[in-house]
Amino acid sequence: MREQALPPGEAIDDLADDPLIRPHKPPWRRLLGRGIAIALALAVGWLVVDRARKVDWSAVWQVLLGYPVTTLLAALAFASAAHLTYATYDLLARRYLDHQIPPLKVVGVGLVSYAFNLNLGALVGGFAFRWRLYSRLGLTSMEAGRVFMLSLLTNWSGYMVLAGVLLATRSFEPPAQLGLDPELAQLAGIAMLAVTLLYVLWCATARRRQLHWRGREFELPTGRLALEQVALSVLHWALTGAVIWTLMPGHVPYGTVFGTLLCAAVAGVALHVPGGLGVIEAVFIATLGDRVPEGQLIAALLAYRAAFYLLPLAGATAMHFGLEAMARRHRLRAGSPR
Repeated sequence: MREQALPPGEAIDDLADDPLIRPHKPPWRRLLGRGIAIALALAVGWLVVDRARKVDWSAVWQVLLGYPVTTLLAALAFASAAHLTYATYDLLARRYLDHQIPPLKVVGVGLVSYAFNLNLGALVGGFAFRWRLYSRLGLTSMEAGRVFMLSLLTNWSGYMVLAGVLLATRSFEPPAQLGLDPELAQLAGIAMLAVTLLYVLWCATARRRQLHWRGREFELPTGRLALEQVALSVLHWALTGAVIWTLMPGHVPYGTVFGTLLCAAVAGVALHVPGGLGVIEAVFIATLGDRVPEGQLIAALLAYRAAFYLLPLAGATAMHFGLEAMARRHRLRAGSPR
């Protein structure tokens, strides 16, 4: 029997307090973590501002104006495909939960939550928007939480594979500023691949399918679903890398651009900076600053942020109001005042 769906506001509050989403930590650890994150974010911000003062912005503007239309269209096409691929994570969750929300609405929720996730952070976008929309479309609080967790797991499974391959084969050397020994980085890549492989094998062969953690019960995905998670995530990350690679000068290899993007993604998550604002730029400048002229590099980063972050956010905002309107009509037809 399904749980009774909570009103949207109560559902969001319930998820914010869910120990699975936000595990309990002693107050001193939370304060220490926030302090470190704020200090690092301020340091990155200072570096970005300091660098911005030295940039020849006229050269950047010339590069932006000089982009061929075909290049811009290709970047937008890759960005659209990446966002749509991410939205299909929620279709996997639909099959996993066997809920009856129509697929097009599910994709719409995925598109909206991902765009807001990128620009405002995981708790606001990936968490709160998905929770609100799904609760309005009829899912229970537990079901919406499972969609969020499965999407999160899907996204990072592909990341583990791609980062693992790049590091294990030494196709990409992390920025020297990270101070990571190349052999240690290679071992980390092998470990990433091993963890992902073990996850798929576990899903495929485990006899005990019900898991209990922090007072919650979960069903292990099937081996097929786990493989689909990894495959979709790999495609999503590869398309995301193609967006910024398309905007870079032609002499920069895709692997170099892609590896830098993967480093920037982790740095953005670690610093809890919404949209990785300043973090992505800092990592790219540190890694490619000696290979790409400054004007071209900054122009590519600005065009990437516009194509992958800002334009999808504008579309997601309009789509969000559309989903809200559909959910309201659905509730009225069902005789619910909410």
